[in-house]
Amino acid sequence: MTSLPTVPRGAGRDAITDAAREIFAERGYHGTSVRDIARHAGLSLSALYYWHPSKQHLLAALVEESTQEYFERCDAALREEGDEPADRLRALVRATVEYRVSRRVESAIAASEWRNLSLENRERLDGLRQAATRLWSDLIAEGVARGVFRCAHPEDARRSVIAACNAIAQWYEPGGDITLADLVERYGDIALRIVDHRG
Repeated sequence: MTSLPTVPRGAGRDAITDAAREIFAERGYHGTSVRDIARHAGLSLSALYYWHPSKQHLLAALVEESTQEYFERCDAALREEGDEPADRLRALVRATVEYRVSRRVESAIAASEWRNLSLENRERLDGLRQAATRLWSDLIAEGVARGVFRCAHPEDARRSVIAACNAIAQWYEPGGDITLADLVERYGDIALRIVDHRG
């Protein structure tokens, strides 16, 4: 019988998280077993269950971690800006694009596996999603109120900008023809056109 590789005790949770992230991304939630994750992490089932009592608990933890990190990046980006709506919108776009590029796997899991969360977990984590959405909604509403954004349908504009930025995780290849800095600049321009910015 092949023995499992020795994993430092403190690294167990990280090993499980990394393994689950890779396998969920490759096979999907329903195509992955707890045994698959434990084997990939080099741990026993009992070690996995020490950290996560179920596969559902593990999925919820991954989605929560991803959503929380995204919200924190957006919030930090806005704190660095003044009160000019166009600059703040560019900051949100930058935070989103940079997150989608650096966390492509996490982004894919959060988007594709949300439907596989239990109702209880979806309701619990929906607060984080709504908090991130409010950052965008409040910003665009402020720009409209100040007359610098002229979009007739602010919520549709918000959805369009977010969808465009989120889709980057599906097609962007680091090291290709477009640098990350160029991508951020390009999508900032696109966002300002969508909200009909009048400088």
